[in-house]
Amino acid sequence: MTLALADLSDAVDLILQRIPGPLRVAAPLGIGKPHRLLNALYERIERDPSRPMQLYTALSLDPPAPKGDGLEARFFKPFAARHFGQHFPALRYVQALKANTLPAHIQVEEFYMQSGALLHSTQMQRSYVSLNYTHAADGVAQRAPNMIVQKVARDPQAAADAPLRLSLSCNNDTTQDTLDAIRRRGLPRPLMVAEIDPQLPWMGGVATVGEDFFDVVIDPPGPHPALFGLPRQPVSESDYAIGLHASALVRDGGTLQIGIGTLADALSHALVLRHTDNATYRRVLEALDPELIHHPAVIESGGMAPFSIGLYGCSEMLNEGFRQLVQHGVTKRRVVDDAPLMQRIATGSASDADHAKLQAEGEYLHGAFYLGSPEFYDWLRNLDHDQRRAIGMRRISEINQLYGGNEALERLQRVESRFFNSCMMATALGAAVSDGLEDGRVVSGVGGQHDFVSMAHALDDARSVLMLRSWRGLPTQAASNIRWNYGHTTIPRHLRDVFVDEYGIADLRAQTDEDCVIAMCGITDARFVAPLVEQAKRAGKLHSDFQPPAQWQRNTPQRLAQALAPFRRDGTLPDYPLGSDFTDTEQQLVRALTWLKEHTATRADKLRTVAAALLTKTPDAAIALSRMDLSQPRRLGQRLMARLLRYALAQTRA
Repeated sequence: MTLALADLSDAVDLILQRIPGPLRVAAPLGIGKPHRLLNALYERIERDPSRPMQLYTALSLDPPAPKGDGLEARFFKPFAARHFGQHFPALRYVQALKANTLPAHIQVEEFYMQSGALLHSTQMQRSYVSLNYTHAADGVAQRAPNMIVQKVARDPQAAADAPLRLSLSCNNDTTQDTLDAIRRRGLPRPLMVAEIDPQLPWMGGVATVGEDFFDVVIDPPGPHPALFGLPRQPVSESDYAIGLHASALVRDGGTLQIGIGTLADALSHALVLRHTDNATYRRVLEALDPELIHHPAVIESGGMAPFSIGLYGCSEMLNEGFRQLVQHGVTKRRVVDDAPLMQRIATGSASDADHAKLQAEGEYLHGAFYLGSPEFYDWLRNLDHDQRRAIGMRRISEINQLYGGNEALERLQRVESRFFNSCMMATALGAAVSDGLEDGRVVSGVGGQHDFVSMAHALDDARSVLMLRSWRGLPTQAASNIRWNYGHTTIPRHLRDVFVDEYGIADLRAQTDEDCVIAMCGITDARFVAPLVEQAKRAGKLHSDFQPPAQWQRNTPQRLAQALAPFRRDGTLPDYPLGSDFTDTEQQLVRALTWLKEHTATRADKLRTVAAALLTKTPDAAIALSRMDLSQPRRLGQRLMARLLRYALAQTRA
């Protein structure tokens, strides 16, 4: 019988009574984590070393909190208070991990971390578990958890006297897979604890569970904190170039998986532009790369026409990009869990009744978890009946692999799959570096990247596309992201497929090492081509008399900015293609602060910029200065910040 509680303290009392001895707690990643319950439990356990606790989870989201009184802190502190809410329950264990002060009797293991957030936490670095997403459930089961906690949604349409129906909503990814793995190991079922959050959108279908799925359901009183919203970041010229190149690799009637971040935002915007304003889309591609239409990978695997059939989205994470793709009619190809019907669709022998069933029961978007902005959550909350029914939250074992259930059905559904993910670096021989550094420290995690790269090779007509920026750092301190070799690998070279950066597409599948090196050098920034070619020659991977083609010298940020400048000016390629969480003034400040960071990177740059700011008369910037609490600077440091900010605003307005 399910026990309903309203008080978090009572819930902690009950948990400690039901589970004697050490607590072994599993929690979902992202926003499915019940922050308030975990904080209440942590605060109790922190004071009682006799009750050790282990937590198995991933992606423990923590709002940014810059320290000090500098420009970055002055920008982010007011924004964070507005965006996340004054009373957002930051996870206590994350705060302890960042400070390396987690008590010895509390352990936290994660298989995926918020990108870069725990890079300097030695406690978390020691407790990171390297797993593919599809292996995470069994990895947790190995720990024999005695409790699973999860945030859930309650059916808003249910009658008051109806049986309680709950939705796993944002996280149908690992909970049921973990329970199955626990049963396979012959372990006892853990205590199942749910926390109802009225902010969570209701998602039906297989994400729905009965009240008896949980042993304890907590319905804490308000006020209810807002869901963690990822602030949407501006999309740069290089990001747009990557997204535009990648968009030409998508085939109408195919299947789409995308990750998160500005590269995914740029890709989503490019696909929408391709569908809704194809003439402009082609003009942008022509300006970017006149030869793109003749690229063998585009001819064999992609296209540039609008989407007549549309795409079916099958992605571990549903995000802002998918909202745009659904709203603009790009994501619309429906599938059903009926293999014979899908086979008839594939062969063109489907009847009118088949098509009617596909339209009435089909789903065009499958995901295992979702994460996005407040606007994205509002969209999910306000879906009409047909749209809500067409979005299915599935287990990670169904989404991220072919072998977790009905392989024959999934092959019929996932035709012409394109799996787009990001990486930090790539080697000239086709290995990818996505999650960690060569000294062993982990930036984020493997997540589902290896799952999708492997699946691209397992499906007949699928492609894995890894997107990356060709160089990193500030212009005066640039380093290439296309390396000869690197001391850490996420995707090995034998799984090499397609790489895309701002300078083009490198199709490496089934190519010789020499062909791979030439293709990767062809999308390398011109500043770094010569040393890369020389390294390849020394290793015997290029012929000693090989000479780089003259066209590789076109791979420069200046040429790229010039090619896309008209489309930046006319709004075709806006700073925030999927919407912004910043006010107009804050968007101006983001541009100015980014410019200032680039122009104060070195001591010489800083001296030049400070001198120019002091000597140049700048326009009034009262609104921006007020937003940064610099309208009436008192100390010398504040007066200098105000002058620098006014100068940077003037430069970026121009």
